[in-house]
Amino acid sequence: MILTHFTQFYRFRVKYFSHYFKYSNSSINGALPLSVYLCYCNSKLCVCVCRDVNRCLMELCVMAYGCVTACARSVCGVLPYLPYSKQCKMRKRGSIVCKLIASLMCRAGLTHLITVDLHQKEIQGFFNIPVDNLRASPFLLQYIQEEIPDYHNAVIVAKSPSSAKRAQSLAERLRVSIAVIHGDAETDLLDGRHSPPTVRTTGGLPELPFCIPKEKHPITVVGDVAGRIAIIVDDIIDDAVGFVAAAEMLRERGAGPIIAMATHAILSADAPRILQESAISQVVVTNTIPHSSQKLQCCKIKTVDVSLILSEAVRRIHCGESMSCLFHNIGADD
Repeated sequence: MILTHFTQFYRFRVKYFSHYFKYSNSSINGALPLSVYLCYCNSKLCVCVCRDVNRCLMELCVMAYGCVTACARSVCGVLPYLPYSKQCKMRKRGSIVCKLIASLMCRAGLTHLITVDLHQKEIQGFFNIPVDNLRASPFLLQYIQEEIPDYHNAVIVAKSPSSAKRAQSLAERLRVSIAVIHGDAETDLLDGRHSPPTVRTTGGLPELPFCIPKEKHPITVVGDVAGRIAIIVDDIIDDAVGFVAAAEMLRERGAGPIIAMATHAILSADAPRILQESAISQVVVTNTIPHSSQKLQCCKIKTVDVSLILSEAVRRIHCGESMSCLFHNIGADD
């Protein structure tokens, strides 16, 4: 869809890697179909969208490095969904994988990155290049206003306290109320680095205070949802277990139609089947990740096209125009 906007609306000349191939051992390579040395566009655009995140990253890096070695002046990467973006914090004794991916892209030769709705806004600081984090909220708001007739009777539901700011931002724009599903689930992750040595190697040190363990409270709904359209919002819908559990709780509280809304539809494993059998009436997602096969398994999935803002961002970068109009009335919590 992004390439369609290039050719139809902006009349850009689009070229693909005509000699892209894969070896028998699964390694990949590619060759540029034309010279990029001091070409008129001064930028080679690498649009990379696929469900296999590892292949997606390697294709992007191979293409970017190919453009750099061919003396392209700049290389702009377009990744509507940034892989590994959920691994932006250290858990247990693991690594911050998102920082590693950012360093890999920069070393491959990217000079600019365009993406949509990063899992955490702070991920932009992982990169040493400009990153434009576009927002899908205007398109999702437009869908609510046009496709949900009685949206004034809706309530925006945050699936967890961490999604409360996103839900509040949408609720303020729709002039509706907000509800939050609050409580500690059994799957809550701890920091994990909590195994001190059993024997102290040095003496004379005072005892360090330790944090009091959490008390698991039952999950509750904060806010009135009875008889109202419940719209559960989050940035990513993956295995769908959290959305389905939230929908069951909202139905017990007397909510009317329940709609799940997210930007990135990963929908891994049995997520389409789980959603199809759940109390959720609609699953509204954008096309940042291809999910045509998932739609065949779940008729509740509705797709919102966001390719227009991506193609406009690329056009503005290409023409050296300001990007500020793409963030008009966009808040920090969107």
